[in-house]
Amino acid sequence: MAKKADLLEKAKELNLDVTEKNTVADIENAIANATETNSNNEVEEPQEPTVAKAGKRSAKAKKEAEELAAKEARKEAKADSAESLVIKKNPTRSRLERAGKKYREVAKLVNKEQEYSIKDALELVIKTSPVKFDATVELHINLNVDPRQADQNIRDNLVLPSGTGKTVRVAVFAEEDDAKVAKSAGADIAGNEELLKQVDKGMIDFDILIATPAMMPKLGKYARTLGPKGLMPNPKSGTVTTDVAKAVQQAKAGRVEYRVDSTGIVHLGVGKISFGTDKLLANAQAVFTSVKNNKPNSIKGSYVKAITISSTMGPGIKVQVTEL
Repeated sequence: MAKKADLLEKAKELNLDVTEKNTVADIENAIANATETNSNNEVEEPQEPTVAKAGKRSAKAKKEAEELAAKEARKEAKADSAESLVIKKNPTRSRLERAGKKYREVAKLVNKEQEYSIKDALELVIKTSPVKFDATVELHINLNVDPRQADQNIRDNLVLPSGTGKTVRVAVFAEEDDAKVAKSAGADIAGNEELLKQVDKGMIDFDILIATPAMMPKLGKYARTLGPKGLMPNPKSGTVTTDVAKAVQQAKAGRVEYRVDSTGIVHLGVGKISFGTDKLLANAQAVFTSVKNNKPNSIKGSYVKAITISSTMGPGIKVQVTEL
C-alpha cells in the first residue's frame, strides 16, 4: 500500500488522471508515459558551431571577417559624419595673385587686353623686367602650322644684327689646315683627334660645334652624346660647312637657330635688356623677316596666330600679329 501511495503522490505532481481504483501497474505506466513526453518536449540547448582548422569556417577566417565588418562600419560612420560637417575651403587664387611682389607691381603696367606694336612692346619689356640681372628678351611666335607635316616644320638660322649678348664658345672639328683657319677666325677650340678624345672623357667645353663635311663620319658615334645637348653639327643650322672661318665669325657675331615646337610655337631669345629698344627692335625684325620668308605654300589663311614678348621672369606682352 505504501508503494501505491507513493506512486499516487508522484502522479498527482504530474497532473495525471489516476485514482486508488487504478492498479499499481496502471499508475506506473501512466507515470512512465508522462516522463517520456516531458523529456521529448524539452528544448535542446544550442550547440556551439564546429570550428574548422582551415578555410572559411576556421577561427582565423572568422576573425578576419569580423574585423572587415567592423572596418566597413567605421567607414560608413566616418562618411556620415563628414557629410554632416561644413567644410570651408579657401578660394583659388589667380596666377597673378600667387606671383611675387615685384612681378605684381610691374604686371600692373601691362594691359592684358591690348596688342602693342613691336617697338612699344620692347619699351614696355624693359620697364617690366623684375630681376636685378641682365635678363634675356624672349620672343614667342604661335604659328598656324602642323609640325608633323614635313613642309610645315619651320626651321631656320640667322645672324642677329645686334648679337645675342652671350659669350659663345666655338669648337671646330676639322683637319689641321682648316683648324688653323678656324683658330685665326676666333674659334676657342680647333682640332680633330684631340677634340674627340676630350669628348670621350666628357669634357665638352663649347657651346657650338662646327665640322667640315669630310669629318662628319667620325662624329657619328658621338651622336648620342652631342645630340641631346644640341651640339651635333647639322647642315641646316650652318654648322657643317667647308667655310669654317665664316661659320666661326657668324657664331661669334650672334648666329641663332630656331624651330617650331610640337605645338607650332617658335621660342627665341632676341637679346638682353641692356641692349636698349633700338638694338632689340633690329633683332626682332630680323626674326620676323626670317619666319615670314619660311611660310609654307600649303598654309592657307592666317599664318600667325599670336605673338608674345617678355623678359626673363617678366610678364608677357601681346604684340600685333600684323608686325610679322
